Amino acid sequence: MIIEIVKLILMKVLFSRRFVTVSCIGFAVIILVLRRTMSELEPASRLHFEIKSTWNNFSIDHPSIHLTLSSDVNHGMVIEVNAPFFNDPPNPGGQPGLPFQGLWEYEVVEAFFLNDKNQYLEAEFCPHGQHLVILLNGFRKPFKDMLNLTYNAVIHGNTWKGKAVIPWDYFPHGITRFNAYAIHGSATWRVYEALYPVSKEKFSSPDFHRLEYFKKVDFKRIFPKTYQADQVSSLWKDIA
Repeated sequence: MIIEIVKLILMKVLFSRRFVTVSCIGFAVIILVLRRTMSELEPASRLHFEIKSTWNNFSIDHPSIHLTLSSDVNHGMVIEVNAPFFNDPPNPGGQPGLPFQGLWEYEVVEAFFLNDKNQYLEAEFCPHGQHLVILLNGFRKPFKDMLNLTYNAVIHGNTWKGKAVIPWDYFPHGITRFNAYAIHGSATWRVYEALYPVSKEKFSSPDFHRLEYFKKVDFKRIFPKTYQADQVSSLWKDIA
């Protein structure tokens, strides 16, 4: 878009006999600079994940859950969720777009981002529009939660879609591993599902904080090239 605007402005100059040569050179230089700048800012790709097994590696009996990670260069990581809608449990009752404590007790999709120091970010998304972000410094050691972010969700019959933007400053520096989960159902019918599940019959109950089952992901593919993977944000500065 920026390049097209510059083209329109410079075209008027190009028709001037006096500045034809200079204008052509200037036009070419500006276009090259803009293209280089845009390539440095824009991420190379998107990452796609599909949850299709239970937490203990059995096949699920419904359509799988899809997550896509990409980059909003100026604001943060974009997470898009496309999942079946069970409405079980029903709406938690919190205001859509705002954090909701205890969201894991309801119908949610969760994403975990981990670095090599066992520092991680947990993000939970509800089909009814509530969300919850938790920062943890070590296994099950939260130090900050109820963080604000941009999130909206829409229900279409028996499916729902959600889209969130998690600010870059929320992430611990140097994230290298990832896992994602989905939960629905009530009481004895509660169902826990995982992108990277544990081994069958190894554990008797689900625990989404079994960090050894997280898998490596090349997040550099979606981080903007101007983002420094080893930089420490103000949220993590005192404990990093």
